[in-house]
Amino acid sequence: MRPHYLKALFSPKSVVMFGASDRADSVGEIVFRNLLEGGFEGEIYAINPARDEIQGHQAYSDLESIDRPIDLAVVATPAATVPAIVEDCGKHGIKAMIILSAGFREIGGPGRALERKVVDLARSYGIRFLGPNCLGLMRPSIGLNATFGNNNAAEGGIALVSQSGALCTAILDWAENRDVAFSAVVSTGIGADLSFGDILDYLASDPKTQSIILYIEGVSDARRFMSGMRAAARAKPVIVIKAGRHADGAAASMSHTGALVGGDEAFSAAVNRSGVVRVDTISQVFAAGGTLSSRYRSSGHRIVIVTNAGGPAVLAADHFADVRLDLAELGEETIERLNAALPPTWSHRNPVDIIGDAPPERYEEAIDICLQDPDVDGVLVILTPQAMTRPLEVAEAVVAAADHNEKPIVASWMGGPQVNSARQAFRRAKIPTFNTPEAAVDAFHYLASYRSNQKLLLQTPERLSLHHEEPNTEAARLIIESALVEKRSVLTEPESMALLDAFHIPTVRNGIARSAEEALILAVSMGFPVAMKIYSEDISHKSDVGGVELSIQSATDVRGAYVDLMERVHRARPEAVLQGVTVEQMRRTPGAREVMIGVINDPVFGPVISFGLGGTWVEVMEDVAVALPPLNERLSKNLISRTKTAKLLGEFRNLPAADIDALVDVLLRVSNMTCELPWLQEMDINPLFVDEQGVIAVDARIVVGVPRPSTDPYHHMAIHPYPSDLETHFQLPDGTDVTIRPIRPEDAEIEADFVRDLSDEAKYFRFMHALDELTPEMLVRFTQIDYDREMALIATTTEGGREVEHGVVRYVTNPDRTSCEFALVISEAMRGHGIGQRMLRRLMEIALSRGLDRMEGEVLAENHRMLDMVKSMGFQIQSSPDDPGVKFVWKEL
Repeated sequence: MRPHYLKALFSPKSVVMFGASDRADSVGEIVFRNLLEGGFEGEIYAINPARDEIQGHQAYSDLESIDRPIDLAVVATPAATVPAIVEDCGKHGIKAMIILSAGFREIGGPGRALERKVVDLARSYGIRFLGPNCLGLMRPSIGLNATFGNNNAAEGGIALVSQSGALCTAILDWAENRDVAFSAVVSTGIGADLSFGDILDYLASDPKTQSIILYIEGVSDARRFMSGMRAAARAKPVIVIKAGRHADGAAASMSHTGALVGGDEAFSAAVNRSGVVRVDTISQVFAAGGTLSSRYRSSGHRIVIVTNAGGPAVLAADHFADVRLDLAELGEETIERLNAALPPTWSHRNPVDIIGDAPPERYEEAIDICLQDPDVDGVLVILTPQAMTRPLEVAEAVVAAADHNEKPIVASWMGGPQVNSARQAFRRAKIPTFNTPEAAVDAFHYLASYRSNQKLLLQTPERLSLHHEEPNTEAARLIIESALVEKRSVLTEPESMALLDAFHIPTVRNGIARSAEEALILAVSMGFPVAMKIYSEDISHKSDVGGVELSIQSATDVRGAYVDLMERVHRARPEAVLQGVTVEQMRRTPGAREVMIGVINDPVFGPVISFGLGGTWVEVMEDVAVALPPLNERLSKNLISRTKTAKLLGEFRNLPAADIDALVDVLLRVSNMTCELPWLQEMDINPLFVDEQGVIAVDARIVVGVPRPSTDPYHHMAIHPYPSDLETHFQLPDGTDVTIRPIRPEDAEIEADFVRDLSDEAKYFRFMHALDELTPEMLVRFTQIDYDREMALIATTTEGGREVEHGVVRYVTNPDRTSCEFALVISEAMRGHGIGQRMLRRLMEIALSRGLDRMEGEVLAENHRMLDMVKSMGFQIQSSPDDPGVKFVWKEL
């Protein structure tokens, strides 16, 4: 396997610095001093044509005069000199650079042009670079400090990646006295080349990194960002803090959804689907990082508080409600056991107040009893130092309880010097400990959020639910294109309802009437009561101008309503062209709830689906939750559950529960619309009536636009749907049915069984080292893939009602994004049937369809069967220059 393309950046053996200086407090002086004093064991070279010596080290006039291989170049020279330096580095074979220099896009047009030149030159030489206009990079494990900051990070397991260099220095200063240590500190700067996605891709597999902290101000490439973030979150905790949470960017939106769903809501939806935890403050960043780097990774939402003081427990209980976690209901058996173990004056409920004189044994027994309750997910332990309290001994008892319980325990030892030794004991035992109850409650919130978001990360929805009939996408496309030809971006209500019909979303009967007589005919044909709404391309929200009449009961009322609507709206909007009215059948039942489902096309993350309270009060109540498509049933139910409206859908007084399955079905169909209609910019289905009999859309508003051209039908989406269209079927000569399909997370068990059952030789040929079975980390990596930049196909049969895997072939796109590396293994039982060749050929077709033009791989020289197969398929074969026991194979697609 080739080394990661960022190895030279994060693990260089030699570094050269352009712009090294002796001038005190200059960037060149500070960076070179940090390089020299950081403890870097490799070679460090200074380039400065005007000097023979810099800070006591030889200075070179240029790269050519060094005449030695160099891994990493650090640049701190004026912006205008950078293109020539990049070209020199390219000619010298340097593959990684850190460009600290400012003066690029941040200064406007000339700077942008200079930046484009730097990017083009770097790409032509295969150079990847950090910056420009960045603080630099620290890698404490190798003593590399290529920054102009005044701090040097201690070596640890946290990777900090920040768009703000100033924030990096502030965090490093903050961390010095708080035992916070780092595996890497990365300032991305402008991110002209390397972005969050690239850096996360490296850190995901970096053994020195246990958790990752991201400080984000903005995202440019959503697909790449999501890809890197999801890959990293599958392997280790990722904590995100984002600036600019309260932007006003949605103010000019034409729909209710646009007014309710802004850029930050879309970002939160992206975070939720990526398996990461989002926080709002710097202190929360490290609290979350410390919590998720402890012995615990996740927790449920039902928590017990065990305390020796009532006041702090009440504060904690209040904060549990603030973060939407629950105080657990203790079972009868648990209460009885606590009665037997605790003094009669204990609280007899949760919080479990075990009284101020509680000795260590009482704490440990109470914790054990509570954690054995099946309805308890974790325990928050609070101690306030009182005259009879022994803080350290109690802490040791809590550690003992933690050692024989898997459920999480979080400690809050309140006070100062009296409890410091206890806090140290907790830190040594990797038990999260906090000075205040509120911070400890936040720790449970991080654990619960991590658990919830990791479950969302596992979801790989298809563009269309398996039990759904195909939509009439051609009809929908024609409706949209007709509007765009007429230079209209807002569909009429009948067009909008027709679009919903094309995707099999239930709608009321409706029609357009351009006179009172036509309105009467439509009303009679539909049956009373009916609703009438003004029909005008100039009016977005009809109720705002008095353009809606409901519950019209008779033919006489229809004529009068038509005249009243036209006159009333004309007075309110005299400039609007009134084309008539729409007449709709009224289908509301007494138990119907009004909800809204919407779509907004976020400029970064693409389509975002919203759900919440419907009707005319939608923007006042602001009860809305959002999610990134594609959705499946689980994601749809999760979206509904995150609103207050969810409570209205259950049984209420004399109302039966609403048909949640029908509502989920509409969400799935809307998800399908976002997948198949890249023209969709905004959509409101409001109101959508839902009752015990089902759902029906009463009104819809849709805004469309011309999408960016692309050969990828899902280019407009931040998350690529599960590619079910790639599934194929064939039959072996003996009648065995074989399916070849993309792998998905649910295949973890059959993938593990498949590798476990391979022969030792097959495992060695595939992994190039001895292997008994896949580690949990490998299993996650192999089954939870990013369909945008990689593909894995498995061959399966059904045996005894269970799917069995017999082969897997995969590719991963290389950093050049034009080629890919492949691997293939087939079970012994299926060899000789041509399955391997069929699978590899199918993989090549997929790679070619996604714009890749070359497939390559490494095969052990003794793996003659594989070498013969790829040769028969037109692959070129040559010995690896680095290892004679390995053959390098490739094919132009």
